[in-house]
Amino acid sequence: MNNPLVSPGLGVIVWMLIAFGILVFILMKWGWPVILKALDDREKAINDALGAAEKTKAEMAQLKAHNEDLLKEAKVQRDEILRNARLTSEQIIEDARQRATVEADRIVENARENINYEKLKAMHDLKNQIANLSIEIAEKLVKSELSDREKANSFVTRELENAKFN
Repeated sequence: MNNPLVSPGLGVIVWMLIAFGILVFILMKWGWPVILKALDDREKAINDALGAAEKTKAEMAQLKAHNEDLLKEAKVQRDEILRNARLTSEQIIEDARQRATVEADRIVENARENINYEKLKAMHDLKNQIANLSIEIAEKLVKSELSDREKANSFVTRELENAKFN
């Protein structure tokens, strides 16, 4: 059991302590500051990344709210456009209906005027025919009355008595 690794001698321990001290000194002088600076830089980068993530999260929430507002506004505009289109179509239909009513009234009025004109024309023609028939009948009566001289004289006398002069 005289293995030097398991039971080292006093000289090996002293040399190991000197080597360990030199290693600790070198690490403290040049290694630890670099390692600590790297750890601080890493911690700062992680904190910056977390801050950027929080900022990005807040911006995303703000963008989401803005997008919702835009969506609501777009829906309102869409509803307004549809309402305007509906009102415009109703106005066009109402205008067409009014024009059709005016045109129908004009056609009916023209038809009435034509009917009245034709009625007056027919009445005038009927009066003319009645007058012509009356004249023909009167002519025939007068001929029959005046065919005899005595009847003619009595007819003229009777008519003269019935006539009133102003």
